[in-house]
Amino acid sequence: MKPIKTLKFTLALLILLLAFGSSFGQQSHQFATFNIRFDNAGDEGNLWKDRSPHVASLIQFHQIGLFGTQEGLQHQIKELSETLDFEYLGVGRDDGAEKGEFTAILFDPKKYELLDQSTFWLSPTPEKPSKGWDAALNRICTWGKFKNQGGESFYVFNIHYDHIGQQAREESSKLVIQKIAEINTQNLPVILLGDFNVTPDNPAYTTITKSADWQDARLISEIPAYGPEGTFTGFDWEKMPDGIIDHIFVHGDVKVIRHGILTDNYGKKYPSDHFPVMVEIEF
Repeated sequence: MKPIKTLKFTLALLILLLAFGSSFGQQSHQFATFNIRFDNAGDEGNLWKDRSPHVASLIQFHQIGLFGTQEGLQHQIKELSETLDFEYLGVGRDDGAEKGEFTAILFDPKKYELLDQSTFWLSPTPEKPSKGWDAALNRICTWGKFKNQGGESFYVFNIHYDHIGQQAREESSKLVIQKIAEINTQNLPVILLGDFNVTPDNPAYTTITKSADWQDARLISEIPAYGPEGTFTGFDWEKMPDGIIDHIFVHGDVKVIRHGILTDNYGKKYPSDHFPVMVEIEF
């Protein structure tokens, strides 16, 4: 190669490096939280058998490689796993096996390797099926430790807080932050996501954001957060919701590139009674 061409090539490469900055060559990841609504025979017009293909296609279209679900029963989780060719982890909240709703984590095994996993109950006795404080129902947190294709390890914790008990929600936040600190002994990046059943003005939310090195991904997104002001629709097509109750928090060395509340629909119907929340991140 002639000297002048070599110089031009070098300059062009330098410009590319500067343009991409420190993220040049890094892999980004699309993660999400999605309350998929349990398979309720009373949901006339929004039955799971009709919604299920649209839940799966939403995940595929947005190229989401890992997501946490809430409310899903085992057959729903298995169906999504098979349709997407994803693996999943989680247990039923009623017996620690198959009964009751899951807070399952589904992931693409071609992108992520599962290293460790477990579930604990949001109660004073987290090691066994139990109902905590003033909660109306058993509530759980399922977590997984993963390794991506670049060799970086990270944790994902997926929760569903109680819809009735305020004390239970506040105590759940304290417990989850405590358990994460106990489990994450290597101080790896952590993504905490789920249906918290609280808006950002609630003490259960601020307990997390006031904890050391925890941030709401929506507030630190490099691209301004996208989507409506709320996440729970109740399947109501006529009114856009307000009040975000589905959140994604990050801890440690995590860069949030995008955050979006996704309003995908089909024929004036939503895939669930909650909008999914998606982030694109880098470790």
